[in-house]
Amino acid sequence: MSDKEKLKIAMEKYGDMIFRICLFTLKNYADAEDTVQETFIIYFRKSPAFENSEHEKAWLISVAQNKCRDTLRFNKRHMTEPEEALHNYIQNEEETHIIDALMSVPEKFRIVLQMHYIEGFKVDEIATVIKKSPSAVKMRLSKGRKLLEEIYRKEFL
Repeated sequence: MSDKEKLKIAMEKYGDMIFRICLFTLKNYADAEDTVQETFIIYFRKSPAFENSEHEKAWLISVAQNKCRDTLRFNKRHMTEPEEALHNYIQNEEETHIIDALMSVPEKFRIVLQMHYIEGFKVDEIATVIKKSPSAVKMRLSKGRKLLEEIYRKEFL
């Protein structure tokens, strides 16, 4: 199988998930699209060999998160205008409030909450991706849920 075919399969299989992760991290539709594109460019250029599909997914998520951090650092130094892209994906007002509260949670908690509850990752999978122990992931999930609840109750109830 050629590198182009592998790229196409990876984009079809993981593209939407990587985009959602980037969108939740960057809170900007255009930056998220750019970051996904950069992630898959790196995938194509490096053509890494993976042990299995879980290893491939974890690698793509790690690269995407690193590119998101780069983008956030860049945006901090340069003025950008925010977009309300997340609201295009939201079905009702309650979901809007939950997403707004989630966006207020610090990144280290937000990413594990998103991966677990939105993307459906298991604790062990998240631990592998973020390079932390499963107990650290559980702790972040617990603290993240508490923070999310506090923010939601404070702002929307």
